[in-house]
Amino acid sequence: MRTVEWAHGKVRMIDQRLLPAEFRVLELETPEEVARAIREMAVRGAPAIGAAAAFGLALAARRSRAADRAGLWRDLEEAAAILRAARPTAVNLAWALDRVLRRCAAESDPDALREAVLAEAQAIADEDVEVNRRLGEVGAAIIPDGATILHHCNTGALATVDYGTALGVIRTAHEQGKRVHVLVDETRPLLQGARLTAWELQQLGIPFTLIADNAAGHFLRTGQVDLVLVGADRVAANGDVANKIGTYKLAVVAKENGVPFYPCVPTSTIDLSTPTGDDIPIEERPPEEVTDLVFRGMPIAPPGVRVANPAFDVTPHRYVTGIITEKGIAYPPFSVSLRRIVENPK
Repeated sequence: MRTVEWAHGKVRMIDQRLLPAEFRVLELETPEEVARAIREMAVRGAPAIGAAAAFGLALAARRSRAADRAGLWRDLEEAAAILRAARPTAVNLAWALDRVLRRCAAESDPDALREAVLAEAQAIADEDVEVNRRLGEVGAAIIPDGATILHHCNTGALATVDYGTALGVIRTAHEQGKRVHVLVDETRPLLQGARLTAWELQQLGIPFTLIADNAAGHFLRTGQVDLVLVGADRVAANGDVANKIGTYKLAVVAKENGVPFYPCVPTSTIDLSTPTGDDIPIEERPPEEVTDLVFRGMPIAPPGVRVANPAFDVTPHRYVTGIITEKGIAYPPFSVSLRRIVENPK
């Protein structure tokens, strides 16, 4: 199944909190439930969050009892505000909500408006799959046969509606017959690399080795990595990249050791209205995500410790070799190349 989809008037999604131990599908019936699933990371990854939010609006349209267009539109705007607040960093969430509302604003009949909201949400989901496949083709072209690729967090089918961004590039190279090997960062504190990326690579039959986050520098320095591929939750107009916490230090060490560093993103993740990475809001996650980890049957931290738990960091564009999109690869100067790619209709 797709990571998130519409089925029989409900939003179905894979509960990623339980993987790899258990595969469970959630069925959500209200926009509030969708917002909670986004906030609690039952669904995660910028493209998947965007599609989930769009389907959350479709739930709001179906559940609204408004008999006229004005009342229904108020219900949609209230649901959009709830969904928009679920997670602040991933630009795809707001992008998807804005797209649905903008495309459906001209509908005057309430029933037609309800159908238009669902149709636009479904279009976002379907387009995401096609975009990721094109992105995979673009990115696979720069992967040499026999490459070892360092990967952080999870960017596969689980982070999108289907197929994946950075892992989609790796998947395409593998399907083309290239011999690739992936070094998988465990990605603390929620271990998306160890739990999700490793699980996906096993399903795909792609060779990989799981490493501790703090081992990445060793492999980069000793020449055991050919390139670094990551995703992103938002790319600023100047090429600064917000991604899962720990990405910045990978980019710095990669540049120090002459290893190319490529974020892989759909163009919907590029936010030309955000000038630099300093303008990107960074989500602070609950301290329990850090303190509630258990090591050998014991908590990893003493009770009452103070915790800082930013979900993302920003990699300045000077550490970025290029940004892989479904429309091509943007290279420096990013302020020029990103705008050209985003505004290109093809």
